[in-house]
Amino acid sequence: LLKKRGYDVTGVFIRSYNLDGCAERDAEDARRTADAIGIPFYVFDLEREYRAHVVDYMVNGYRNGITPNPDVMCNKHIKFGAFLEKAVALGADFIATGHYVRKIQHSTSKDKNAYGLAAARDKNKDQSYFLWTLTQEQLRQCLFPIGEYTKPEVRAIARRAKLPTAEKKDSQGICFLG
Repeated sequence: LLKKRGYDVTGVFIRSYNLDGCAERDAEDARRTADAIGIPFYVFDLEREYRAHVVDYMVNGYRNGITPNPDVMCNKHIKFGAFLEKAVALGADFIATGHYVRKIQHSTSKDKNAYGLAAARDKNKDQSYFLWTLTQEQLRQCLFPIGEYTKPEVRAIARRAKLPTAEKKDSQGICFLG
């Protein structure tokens, strides 16, 4: 979608903590998809950061009798923290993720280019709640290309593009546990 909109796109897989080996399959799926689209592909190793900010947070939360939310911490510290910082340091203007959410721009008295998040068009897949920690600076550098589509529409786009992951099972639950 972003390539068709004129963006210079690079694919990146974030290597994180994983117990069952599915990360290797997911990385290969991402590589094959990048090849099908005709874009460069890289792997960023953020396993150490992921373990510290997501896995340890979750384990310690349960140990202390609270209900942790590892998705929020992954987004805050990994995707829109370490990954965003590394991508920008390497020259990226934006990062794009497959979150079902819409970024909206609005003006405030203080900031003429303020951003917010709105629920995705697909109410069954909306992930806006999991992105509540994003700052204005992070939002300025983020793109969410599928927020205006439903899951069936995204699958249809992937099938038309002959992407190898067009029929891949949705990821659910705690991804690092498989």
